[in-house]
Amino acid sequence: MNSGPESCGMKAGRNMPAGPERTILGVRFFAGSSEAAVERGLAGGLVVVPSAPMLVELAHDLEYRAAATEADLVITDSGFMVLLWWLLRREWLPRTSGLKYLQIMLGPERRRSLGRCVWIMPSLAAARRLVAWLSSQRVVASLDDCYIAPHYSAGPVVDQELLVFVRSRSPSQVVVALGGGTQEKLGLHLKQRLGFPVGIHCIGAAIGFLTGDQVRIPTWADRMFLGWLARCLSAPSRFIPRYWKSLSLGILLWRYQESTPSPHP
Repeated sequence: MNSGPESCGMKAGRNMPAGPERTILGVRFFAGSSEAAVERGLAGGLVVVPSAPMLVELAHDLEYRAAATEADLVITDSGFMVLLWWLLRREWLPRTSGLKYLQIMLGPERRRSLGRCVWIMPSLAAARRLVAWLSSQRVVASLDDCYIAPHYSAGPVVDQELLVFVRSRSPSQVVVALGGGTQEKLGLHLKQRLGFPVGIHCIGAAIGFLTGDQVRIPTWADRMFLGWLARCLSAPSRFIPRYWKSLSLGILLWRYQESTPSPHP
């Protein structure tokens, strides 16, 4: 169930977007239901889930911008962006968090349609927790389906070993569970070079919320746009500076709205 204007004291109806997409900061966001977003994502293509801190990066990280603008599906994970957009335009966008997207994608109704999956993980320990959690959810997976990503340097992300790994398995879906800013560039790299249709889901920390790698976020907190608060409380030194930086998203949206931000260092 998506959060809507009613949960924030706002009225729905005439301010809903007319079409299934809305362009914000030059990026085409999907403005349909969470279930429809998952259906589109599973059909193939690059799926990205920009957080508020990463939306700020659109102004100066050209590789990240390319990944966001060339993605086939961009979902409205950032509750902060949704609220700011309503304040600026009086237009409420249905929100689909990365956590909600993943819960639907791995839910009982869609397990049979997943096909074979490849999981790109930040560490072997994270991969083991993932496999154990997937087994508890009756999703077939093993460590052989997991690729442990190296540390990628800044700038364009290229990984020839990963291309070989994915091609050797011919999956229907690739799930990238790395940090924001890196995973989208890696997803674009895969999209441009794999040479066969596949869903590439850059869902970052969302899988960690389920496996225990990240602090667990209650469903009510995700619906109330409070996932950021749970993360800040769990690791203040790591997440408070990150989310503090995202406050500049308000200035960026006020200045550019639908337009692509001018690059600056």
